Amino acid sequence: MSRAGTSDRSKEAEVFLRQYTEQFQRLCQGDGSWIPRLIRLRDLVVTAARHGRKTILIGNGGSAAMASHVAVDLTKNAGVRAINFNEADLITCFANDYGYEQWMAKAVEQYGDAGDVLIAISSSGKSPNILNACEAARRMTFAAVVTFSGLSADNPLRQLGDENFWVDSRAYNLVEMAHHFWLLALVDVIIGKAEYPAKPSGV
Repeated sequence: MSRAGTSDRSKEAEVFLRQYTEQFQRLCQGDGSWIPRLIRLRDLVVTAARHGRKTILIGNGGSAAMASHVAVDLTKNAGVRAINFNEADLITCFANDYGYEQWMAKAVEQYGDAGDVLIAISSSGKSPNILNACEAARRMTFAAVVTFSGLSADNPLRQLGDENFWVDSRAYNLVEMAHHFWLLALVDVIIGKAEYPAKPSGV
């Protein structure tokens, strides 16, 4: 490839990435309603913890990885007990015995308690196992079901939560990044600051 061709491609990439960043910022900010909604989520999670309850995070694929990350940070950094269901033995056992669409609901039934908070993450908002888990949490009288979705405004997951975070985009990576931003902001707003040591003092 000629230097001119390489230069043109670099300029195109730069324009793309600038627009990409601007789009991400717009999606995260939206109309600003995410801020009071996130404060309400903070209060739900903290109140559950004060009553000896926990927060359960669920997702598939990249959303499952997000659930793991945020559950660890809530527990270690924010002092809020949180779990996820990403153990391979749990997934394969429950999916084999109950079916993939029901395994997560069964995990909620086995590991959840009345008064817990469920955070359900699904870019499409249409994953049957996520929807069934939300219904299970309702039956078990969880303190709250909170959803994170994107794509269609009328996706079914968005109809199931006490608080519903939705990203107005059909770009999966942008939806997932916005979810991750909001969830990590949840950790930091519980702590009350954005900068803190990764390892607690004295450890």
